[in-house]
Amino acid sequence: MRKSIPYGRQDIDQNDIDTVVKTLQSDFLTQGPLVKKFENNFSEYVNCKYSVAVSNATAGLHLSILALGVKPGDRVITTPITFAASANCIRYAGGEVWFADIDPDTYLLSLEKTQELIESKPKDFFKGIIPVDFAGLPINVEGFKELANKHNLWIIEDACHAPGGYFIDSKQDKQMCGNANYADIGVFSFHPVKHIACGEGGMITTNNISVYNKLLSLRTHGITKNDMSENHGAWYYEMQDLGYNYRLTDIQSSLGITQLAKNKKGVKKRNDIAKKYKEAFKNKLKYQSLPDNRYNAHHLFVIQVNNRKALYEYLRENGIYAQIHYIPVHTMPYYKKIGYQDADLKNSELYYSKCLSLPMYPTLTDEEQEFVISKVLDFVQ
Repeated sequence: MRKSIPYGRQDIDQNDIDTVVKTLQSDFLTQGPLVKKFENNFSEYVNCKYSVAVSNATAGLHLSILALGVKPGDRVITTPITFAASANCIRYAGGEVWFADIDPDTYLLSLEKTQELIESKPKDFFKGIIPVDFAGLPINVEGFKELANKHNLWIIEDACHAPGGYFIDSKQDKQMCGNANYADIGVFSFHPVKHIACGEGGMITTNNISVYNKLLSLRTHGITKNDMSENHGAWYYEMQDLGYNYRLTDIQSSLGITQLAKNKKGVKKRNDIAKKYKEAFKNKLKYQSLPDNRYNAHHLFVIQVNNRKALYEYLRENGIYAQIHYIPVHTMPYYKKIGYQDADLKNSELYYSKCLSLPMYPTLTDEEQEFVISKVLDFVQ
């Protein structure tokens, strides 16, 4: 009997297991040296100055919003085709979420639609933008930076799908997703179906020392031990801000270190899988386009079909557990209830009506992929 094929799966090998066991046998399970090692390794990987490990990417987005000073009533733009956390983080700080539509070919937040939205409002109406490297495809963050500079906005790059992805900028320099060279902050996820699996976990990246220090404080209850005087001992600490317990453990960090070390190989395998899908579906199905000078990290491989629900069910009958990414955030009951039911986001809604994510992970075998391809083609032809 053929085993089921999920849309995503973590890649845990014996080295990962041995490393975690070694950590369990060490003196530190949390707040130990491996957190800092993971942060340093990640900074080197994406080529940024500072990385802050956190309990999950949602926590990372929340801390990023706070570190950039979002206050109740502040307006921030993001995409409706993303996981809800990209928008919810704005609400956590009392801000207003504004959605701009996607590009119908890349499925990314449209630079043109974002510009139209910004320029339809008075000066200083918006505070920032949260573009998403959806499915692993790098956003044109250089273009968004030009727009943000023009209107005095900050940028948080949601790179949760894209560790290992990159684009070539106008200076012909390689820019890794989330390296914070054009954005103020990058955020990554270490959920099991992502490239780097820590069970749960996330990373925030920045090149701004003030933002970095703020993130460190907010991650740990707003507490600092930096302001000690001769009147106090080594026990002394001060709570400077209302922060949170959003720390990552040494156990998770040890797994993150070994997972990160093999991500380059994993992303190459994901691109090999994507190439095979594209060759099989060319001129038969629509899939995410790849603009020039971008390298897709391929968290997902999304196709679009007119009879999506029927294909979804047909694949499940054959043990292929495809998934839908994503239900547009503005159509969620929570967002409809607070006034988004009439949002004009036609590209996003049309995309959702047809999208289907096929299996995409480094341990997907050639035989399994060929089976997936054959079943998709059997259905659509």
